[in-house]
This record gives sequence, structure tokens and C-alpha cells, in this order.
Amino acid sequence: MELPVELDTIRQEIRGYALDYGLDFYDTIFELVEFDELNEVAAYGGFPTRYPHWRFGMEYDELSKGYEYGLQKIYELVINNDPCYAYLMKSNKLVDQKLVMAHVYGHCDFFKNNLWFSKTNRKMMDEMANHAIQIRRYVEKYGAEAVEDFIEVCLSLENLIDPHLPFIKRERDGVSGEGEPVTPVKMKSKAYMDSFINPKEYLDEQARLAEERLLLEKTKFPLNPQRDVLQFLLGHAPLEKWQSEILAIVRKEAYYFAPQGQTKIMNEGWATYWHSRIMTEQCLTDADIIDYADHHSGTVATSPGRLNPYKVGLELFRDIESRWDKGKFGKEYEQCDDWETKRNWDKKLGLGREKIFEVRRMYNDLMFIDAFLTPEFCIEHKLFVYEYSDRNDMYVISDREFNMIKQKLLQGLTNFGQPFIYVEDANYLNRGELYLSHQHEGVELQLDEAQDTLENLVKIWKRPVHIESILDEARTLISYDGKEHSEVEIE
Repeated sequence: MELPVELDTIRQEIRGYALDYGLDFYDTIFELVEFDELNEVAAYGGFPTRYPHWRFGMEYDELSKGYEYGLQKIYELVINNDPCYAYLMKSNKLVDQKLVMAHVYGHCDFFKNNLWFSKTNRKMMDEMANHAIQIRRYVEKYGAEAVEDFIEVCLSLENLIDPHLPFIKRERDGVSGEGEPVTPVKMKSKAYMDSFINPKEYLDEQARLAEERLLLEKTKFPLNPQRDVLQFLLGHAPLEKWQSEILAIVRKEAYYFAPQGQTKIMNEGWATYWHSRIMTEQCLTDADIIDYADHHSGTVATSPGRLNPYKVGLELFRDIESRWDKGKFGKEYEQCDDWETKRNWDKKLGLGREKIFEVRRMYNDLMFIDAFLTPEFCIEHKLFVYEYSDRNDMYVISDREFNMIKQKLLQGLTNFGQPFIYVEDANYLNRGELYLSHQHEGVELQLDEAQDTLENLVKIWKRPVHIESILDEARTLISYDGKEHSEVEIE
């Protein structure tokens, strides 16, 4: 449904304010929908034309009940696309529509300009529709149960990708794609300097290493650990054509959504920062203030044991802006050991706005927290480590030390807080079995979840699957052969 004249006038006004502040975004199309339509789009991950699956139905049912019982309400939904699509709930108050529009333009600016979204498909609305058509054809040909069951298997593995892969160009050194040795690459040089720039001993050593690598390829596959498990399965699992295409669809969509998980704090903080500025400096009327304050305070509300990305992102952007305006950075500031002097530090540099736009362009959540979280920020905003106390039946502060707080945050953000899993060997014990490894980066492997994952991998690989991990401080091989699970300690 197109926007009525009143809302479209407000949209144009807010768009002008956003542009005046320096935001840069694709054309943004707002659609006015009823609450049940918004819940339906949200259940599909923001795309109204998504392939059918019972999981989306469960999500819709949960959202509908939450809205009906007054437990939750979706205020804004915006899609990373060109043009961007955003949905407004028809029943929202006018002040809420203003806030949502301002918030959406913040998101759209982030989608367009943040490095981690630069490799995403900007025509994903069309791509999702194509995926839906393709899968519906498989449903007609192979039956809904077979297709939905296989989609469920694929969705359970959708996190087994490498989020950094779009930015990495990997080349195989020393051998060609056909497995034949290649001549070692020589650096360009003048003829009289060639023996110095490219000494024979170096070229001979490179040729020897290439031969060794070629020999190793014949006995180990893959040659190096592969983090993108889905890509490896697509290339080597014994799948039917329709199954391969469905797995490829799930993988494409997983890579599309990955930057949203990598930038949740920054993205929501950036949008909240700009809706706050646009509303308080430009849009609010006297009649809007109470409703705006109520909505905004709910958005940034915090509680022990729960990290609110809107609040943390907003306050950290404000803190960065303030620090760079006052010159609270660099060697001189860091080496100052007088607390009162640092508290009143103000070089009046006025670099804050420029800095937050730079941060918005280059960082993801992990880098954002690592680079800009400070002890002063944690104290001011009461960021502590919380743990649940059975004795008190509530969350209590377990640590106030800055390094522990930062470490806890970074652990939760590294690889979305999930284990790092790699393909190590696709011919384990020379029996065509799949061997995975869990590389410890502070995230433990949950045995029940690992077993479920192995079951689904067996459905794709059609042979036993193993994963090496640490259980009870011992190296353990967790296996599933298609019938039963086993755990064996590795010597």
C-alpha cells in the first residue's frame, strides 16, 4: 500500500534532513501494511516473496502471538537492497512513523556505505523471488515433504560458512589448477640483475616445494582446512541436482545475511543515533515529545544480563564523537595519568562527526568494540560481567574488571559467538568419511548440538562424519555413522 499524502510529505521532509546531515543512501520505498502483513514479512526475514517452509510459519505464529498478547511489536523493518524497502505499520501513531522513517534512513546509509555490506547482492529482493520460484518447482516435482525436509537439513548448517570469504582471494601456490607443477614466479628485473633478484637457489627451492605440495595433494584432501563447509559440500557431496541447487540457495542467503550479524551493534546504534538527532533537532512538535520519549526510552532500555545493541551502539557512537571533538585520543591523552585532567580534557578539535562517519564506513562490531570500548565508558554505562545466581534467583555482577568485560563482549561477537568449524579430511581412514575440526577460539562445542549437526551432515555426505573437539579438557572425536553416536578420546 502506497503512503497517504500526509505520510509521504513527512517522508520527504525527513529524507531532506537526513541528506542535510550527510547521510547517503539508495532510494528508499516505504510501504504501509497491517500488523499481520508486517508479521508475515518479518517471518520471511524481511522478504515478502520467500520460498515455502514450515519454519517461517512457526516464526509467524510466534510473532503474531507476541503482538496479540502485547509482548512485542515490530516498529520498523528495512531491507538491504537497491532500492531499499521499508515497512511501516498502519496502526502506529504519527510520531512513531516519523521516528521509524528517520531510523530507516540511518540503516539505509549504513547498508550502502559500510564495508562489510559492500559484497552483498543489492538486488536480493529479486533473487529471493527467483529462489522461491525454483523451490516451488521442486515441491511440485519431488513433493513438499521431501523438499521441506531437505531445506531443514540445509538451514541447520547455514552457519557453516566463512563470513570473510567474499573479501579473500585464495590462490594455490606452486601448482596449477590441473595439478601440474608450474614454473616458480620470477620477479621482474634487468638482465644484469636477474641472478641477484632471482637467485637459482631460491627458484630451485620453490620448485621443490611445489613438487612436495603436489605429492601431498594426492594423499590429503582438501590440502588445507576449509572453513566454508557448505561450499565444500556443494563441490564434493553426492547430492542430486535439485538438492545441490537448494543447498546453493541456502548458502547464498547465508552470505547475504552474514554482514547483518557482523554489524548488529553498529547498525542499530547508527540508526538510533540518527533518529535521535533528526527527531530532537528537526521533527518533534510539542505534542510529540511524550510519545517520542516513551518509544525511544523503550528502544534503549537495558537490564542485567542482556546486551541491548541499540543502546551500546548509540552510546559508543556518541562517545567517539565527543572524544574526537575534544581530542581525547592519541599518545598525549593516553599517557596522561591525572584522572581529573583527563576528565576535563578538551582540545576543541571538532573532529567527532568526521570520525563517526569513518567508523561507520570501515568497522564491524568486533573491531568497533575492540577499538573504541574504554574503561570510562564501561563505568559510565554500567557495563559489567553478569552471571545467573541460583542462590539469589537473579543475574548478579560477577566481574567489574575492564579487560574481563571487553573479553566477554569480544567472545560473544567473534564468529557470531559460534564455534569455528573446518573440513580437515574428506577421505578419513581412506573410507570416504568426513573429518571436521573445531578450532578453539573461546567458544565451547555443545555436545547435543554437535550431534544434531553430525546427523544432518550424514544426510548430505552419505557417509560417517566426525568432528574433533575438546570435551572435559580432553581431545575427543565425536562421530556419527548414520545409526549411532560415539565419543572417543584422542591420544
